[in-house]
Amino acid sequence: MAEIVIKDLTFTYEDVYDYIFENVNIVLDTNWRLGFIGRNGKGKTTFLKLLLGQFTYKGTIQSNVEFEYFPYQLKDDNKKTLEVAKSIIAPFTKWEKQMEELLVDGSKESLQLYGEILAKYEQSDGYIIDSKIEKELGKLKVELDVLSRPFYTLSHGERTKVLLASLFLKKNQFLLIDEPTNHLDSEGREVLANYLKGKKGFILVSHDRSFLDACIDHVLSINRTTIEIQKGNYTSWKENKEKKDKYEIEKNKILKKDISRLDTSMKRTKGWSDKVEASKIGNHVGDRGFVGAQAARMMKRAKAVENRIEKQMEEKKTLLKDIEETIPLKINQLDYKKERLIFVDHISFFYNNTNLGTKENQFLLNDITFEVNKGDRLGIKGGNGSGKSTLIQLLLQKLQPTKGSISIGSGVACSYISQDTSWLKGNLEDFVAKYQLDKTLFYTILRQLDFSREQLEKKIETFSGGQKKKVLIAKSLLEPSHIFIWDEPLNYIDIFSRVQIEELILQYQPTMIFIEHDSYFYEKIKTKEIVLK
Repeated sequence: MAEIVIKDLTFTYEDVYDYIFENVNIVLDTNWRLGFIGRNGKGKTTFLKLLLGQFTYKGTIQSNVEFEYFPYQLKDDNKKTLEVAKSIIAPFTKWEKQMEELLVDGSKESLQLYGEILAKYEQSDGYIIDSKIEKELGKLKVELDVLSRPFYTLSHGERTKVLLASLFLKKNQFLLIDEPTNHLDSEGREVLANYLKGKKGFILVSHDRSFLDACIDHVLSINRTTIEIQKGNYTSWKENKEKKDKYEIEKNKILKKDISRLDTSMKRTKGWSDKVEASKIGNHVGDRGFVGAQAARMMKRAKAVENRIEKQMEEKKTLLKDIEETIPLKINQLDYKKERLIFVDHISFFYNNTNLGTKENQFLLNDITFEVNKGDRLGIKGGNGSGKSTLIQLLLQKLQPTKGSISIGSGVACSYISQDTSWLKGNLEDFVAKYQLDKTLFYTILRQLDFSREQLEKKIETFSGGQKKKVLIAKSLLEPSHIFIWDEPLNYIDIFSRVQIEELILQYQPTMIFIEHDSYFYEKIKTKEIVLK
């Protein structure tokens, strides 16, 4: 059994006073399928980069496996996909060329070197690597014709699967997988989860609860003050955490009562001791000795009670450190005067492909009809490329349907969250001013979504992906709206914040249209759906 042994790991970034990690000691089995969870900005990606040796740290990280990171950065995506996959697994092309040259040379030294390279080639499955790649892609339900296409022509989902398959075919590697589902639809996530379930040796950062449950056997969690490992999946970890939190909350209540009661008792005993000691004045000599002994006994009893208080105070300090306080959010929902807000009547939409070298018009959406009434939470479902985001753009009237019509009620106010966060730049004060938001309420929502006060002072472009999405969510919650249209709002958002958003929607029941591939969230929130083919 190979292990990754981490001892006294301490790390912080330059010009940052707080430690990201301090004296962390954990041991990881390289056969585990390890899910890695924690709040946005708590150091999950930093931890992976420390394993990769990208930062200088104090302490030690010992392992006899090589770490590989996903998303994998390619130097050239113009090559055919098969060439890209093989180059990730091992330098097959380089070895083949070297062996050919060594055979031509034919000297004793060349033949010896040829044998050494051949051994590495065979150990890396060089003679059967094409068929192994095809087999892995078959497990991931990727059409094999992608192997003959330039890599850049693949969809984001296809790229994700090809890169992961290639990395898993590398020998002696331990894979660090950082949020692989962001470009995958619901079906793609299910396929990838089943694939990962058949693998060993990886750390998976994901906030998709159903995805984690389907493929991991251990959980590594970054809590508020600790890092811990548990056997099981996300659901078992959540149940254990809830039990632990409940126990600590109840224990804390009991200790508070005991400490208060003991403190009263100690003060009363000390008061009696002082009165008895004062009564020695004027007593006879024999009486004074008796009274003094009585006072000493009372003081001893008071000291014992004080020691018990101190012990319970120390125990109390160990409680509640890792309890995540998720503060309920609010939404600025306006009431519309009529029952129906939107009616979509037999719409179709196509993109004109003349710029792509063809005169044919390709229908993306065809003959779609639905309505949105007050209180509806319409989920839009479909595979990648089925037109989900295009339908959102039509509803926002940024595109016009080719056929049919979209009727939106008079005066309907809409709040929109985009998939894209790359345009977010500058500081939060300028963002607040641009969108005429209430600064105090905006900052309050971000604090409720676990932003630190220091984070509020930073440039938005330095935020993590999840923190950028939280900026858009906070903006949307503040905008007075009759309907909220959210396009994949949960990308990169941590699990705790997802729960907050779920509870908010279920409490206030706003009218919504949304796209979301987190199946747990989707099934819990939707009241109706439209499925695009």
